[in-house]
Amino acid sequence: MQTFLTAALIIVPALVLMFSAYYTFKKRMEGKSVRRVMRTNVMTFLILIVLVSICAFAVSAANEAAAAPAETPEVVSAAQEAPDADSGNSKGLGLLAAALVTAISGIGGGIAVAAGAPAAIAATSEDPKSFGKSLIFVALGESIALYGVVISILILNKV
Repeated sequence: MQTFLTAALIIVPALVLMFSAYYTFKKRMEGKSVRRVMRTNVMTFLILIVLVSICAFAVSAANEAAAAPAETPEVVSAAQEAPDADSGNSKGLGLLAAALVTAISGIGGGIAVAAGAPAAIAATSEDPKSFGKSLIFVALGESIALYGVVISILILNKV
């Protein structure tokens, strides 16, 4: 069961992303609107995130159940005396949190730069003196992604 869940955790996202890219290309060639195709892809991506999270928790639970020793009086007394070491769950959740922080901040930074850069180029073409001001707005959009990377590094140092 554990190997099946691990394989599903690796194979399912790759298959879904390949199918999503194929679907986008096919619908775009048929003349469908970009907005409708992107809405479908975003919903597929969100469902994929939920499924991968469920598989990751299931694999983690299976690992923890397989690694749990039989409870004997000596084991119980030793467990009460010594504090519990970090389990694999906390490390896995920390890695998952770091990945989500980096991904979401990267997407947000991309959206901000996609909106700010064309406006900055247009403003610079009309008035070359506005280059410095417009560069600041584009850099602010990029800094969102950098903040996410910094938070991700902090999370990884805690794990």
